[in-house]
Amino acid sequence: MRKAYALPIVLAFLLGAALSHAQDGKKGSLTAQDYVEIQMLYAQYNHSIDSGNIEGYVALFTPDGSFNNNVGQEGLRTFMKNRNGGTRRHWNTNLLITPTPEGAKGAVYLMFVDVGMKPPAITSAGRYEDSLVKTAQGWRFKQRRNFPDPAPPTPNP
Repeated sequence: MRKAYALPIVLAFLLGAALSHAQDGKKGSLTAQDYVEIQMLYAQYNHSIDSGNIEGYVALFTPDGSFNNNVGQEGLRTFMKNRNGGTRRHWNTNLLITPTPEGAKGAVYLMFVDVGMKPPAITSAGRYEDSLVKTAQGWRFKQRRNFPDPAPPTPNP
């Protein structure tokens, strides 16, 4: 009687494991853990750039990664060394993550807030569009592009 119950249970377990593995192996699919890790990548980016942590910033990209026209680790280091962030903070919202065969695409709205002003003020806005890949070190930016929003038109006198 035990054998009669054991076989269907084992078969159900094996079928479930096979289906789960097949879904995980699909190109262009992400796990819940991937989504969490990508969200953390975005948070680490903001903290690294705002604090001036050059090596922390560079580590968020693949070795050949790029931010706008700054390519590779040396290009990213140079960008950070020449950047005058002062009291500006990155505020991102509405993160959209889309699976791709290579990894993922990310898009997020961006506001720069100057916390050195009283009261703090939004100094510019835009969006980032990103190509993300999963490496042995975790999710990284392969390409990051910034698209500033245009300035509002000047009112006519």
